[in-house]
Amino acid sequence: MITCLRRPGRQAQTVIHPDAAGIDLAAEVHYVAVPADRDPQPVRNFGTTTDQLIVLADWLQKCQIRTVAMESTGVYWIPLFELLEARGLEVCLVNAKHVRNVPGRKSDVQDCQWLQFLHTVGLLHASFRPAIEVCVVRTLLRHRDSLVRAASAHLWRLQKALDQMKVLLHRAVTDITGTTGLAILDAIVAGERDPQKLAAHRDHRCKESVAEIAAALKGDWKVEQLFTLRQSLAAWRFHHQLADECLMEIHRLAAGIESRTEEAPPPPAKRGKQPDEVVRTLLFQKFGVDVTAVDGVNTHVGYTLLTEVGPNLDRFASPENFASWLGLCPNNKVSGNHQLSVSTLPVSNRLATALRMAAQSLSRVESPLGDWFRRMRAKLGPAGAVTAAAHKLARILYSMIKTGTAFDPTKLGNPVLTRQRKERSLRKQAALLSFSLQPANAGAVS
Repeated sequence: MITCLRRPGRQAQTVIHPDAAGIDLAAEVHYVAVPADRDPQPVRNFGTTTDQLIVLADWLQKCQIRTVAMESTGVYWIPLFELLEARGLEVCLVNAKHVRNVPGRKSDVQDCQWLQFLHTVGLLHASFRPAIEVCVVRTLLRHRDSLVRAASAHLWRLQKALDQMKVLLHRAVTDITGTTGLAILDAIVAGERDPQKLAAHRDHRCKESVAEIAAALKGDWKVEQLFTLRQSLAAWRFHHQLADECLMEIHRLAAGIESRTEEAPPPPAKRGKQPDEVVRTLLFQKFGVDVTAVDGVNTHVGYTLLTEVGPNLDRFASPENFASWLGLCPNNKVSGNHQLSVSTLPVSNRLATALRMAAQSLSRVESPLGDWFRRMRAKLGPAGAVTAAAHKLARILYSMIKTGTAFDPTKLGNPVLTRQRKERSLRKQAALLSFSLQPANAGAVS
């Protein structure tokens, strides 16, 4: 039965969730509000220890509460969220920004009462949260990303020490963490200072010659900078060791996520560097399609998609909803039939960031999707093209996973029309330079 709820000074509101409660979260105390007819003291506060959280859950069940609304405040909501969900209550995790956007005054009530009222009349929408087994893997993947960032910070300190000693190893070789760079760094830490002997550690695949590397290794070996270099190198290796251990644990836990198929993926169709076959097979079994077959999408993007959303996209009704959740849709602002802005909302989403990085790599891809990206870059500029391409990748991945259809690059454009467009562009440029184009087989004798 739908009834009406009237608050002082307000119109009657239709009750959507009569058995709703509101919780205001904090680090040391949680304030909880239930309907006034469920308990003589409808607003209570509880501590944040495990015993207090159990008492809180018992009180809500005693009051016959079925759904609870709480704001996503830091990480304080996670223990209580998991406990209430395990008790069978429907937990509505609300974005704090959405609550602030709801019109109304709440100066005469506590935050928990305001949340309880808004949830009762159906003015709150739950934020997306994947299944618990997906959240477990997501936690470790985010932890691994933080380890990689920490390792990068130590690598910057290492390069700073080299610069201050005028030892330009990071300018002589492309990557100081490669075979040649690490061998020379280990020799420096071991006490070698002769540039020729250090350059002798050059790998045969290195493009720079021994003489070029030796010239870059002449510097003044400062004691304090050598100490910094030694510790930074050890810290970089330690963090990468932790990241590798974390990745192994991610593989083990990701195997527990529900699979759509047990088959092996088809041979990779991409040219160039091939993805890790173990990770590619795992992603194929979870999604049912090879997401790495999409141009620009590698195993890292696929893992981010798996851990941030999960293998099931049923919570998103359409590709438009999925792209909007990612913050990749235009935020149209119109006033008086005038369009004020179409820029996207500033959404912090790890999957959106991964898709933007994938979109940037399309500039070097020779494919219909790469051609489309280059046209968008000429039309919208680099930033606009990256956002548009990330939006397109999100829609492609959504359609592939929802329908179980493999990626088909030929559907992204007509090859004949693409060739004609390129030919027109080349002829136009040739005409501007007073040249004319002829087909390569124009002079062949039939």
